[in-house]
Amino acid sequence: MFTRIFGKPKQETNALATLDKLNETLEMLEKKEKVLLKKAAAEVERAKEFTRAKNKRAAIQCLKRKRLYEQQIEQLGNFQLRIHDQMIMLEGAKATTETVDALRTGAAAMKAMQKATNIDDVDKTMDEINEQTENMKQIQEALSTPIGAAADFDEDELEAELEELEGAELEEQLLQPATTAPAAPVRVPAGRQPARKVEDDDDELAELQREMAL
Repeated sequence: MFTRIFGKPKQETNALATLDKLNETLEMLEKKEKVLLKKAAAEVERAKEFTRAKNKRAAIQCLKRKRLYEQQIEQLGNFQLRIHDQMIMLEGAKATTETVDALRTGAAAMKAMQKATNIDDVDKTMDEINEQTENMKQIQEALSTPIGAAADFDEDELEAELEELEGAELEEQLLQPATTAPAAPVRVPAGRQPARKVEDDDDELAELQREMAL
């Protein structure tokens, strides 16, 4: 247990220490490469001077040393390439390890949460919620039920009475006599009456006079 707990930080520390060591080595190789490049350039300049002085043997010796420096420079370049490769692999392994650790931590947290809320607890909670919902529904129904005098009314009797009223209203409408709409009056200009109206008035007046004579 303690090995699992304390092993990861130690492993991470070792990885960081290794990366630091590789960086130091890389810097050292780069410095040596710069020095060798300067020495190789210096041998080229010396070879030129010996060539101008007609000292061919000395010039060739300078070029040989230049070649040796170049070989060392190439070797240092290979060393640097290997160190870069090692650093890339180590950094990739470190990233992989960190990713796996993060996933493992997430899985452990998920497991702990599932343990804290198992299916039995969920079912129990849902049963309690359903029970409370049913109780609230019953309370609301009880509050909406009529009380007092209104509770004594029979709904069936009220509906029957309403049907009688509707039937009586319908029968009354059927028994009413049919009425015809009055004819629209004919407008006559003021001061003028129709000729037929005048003749009717004369006939009524003559009839009244005969009745009075009798």
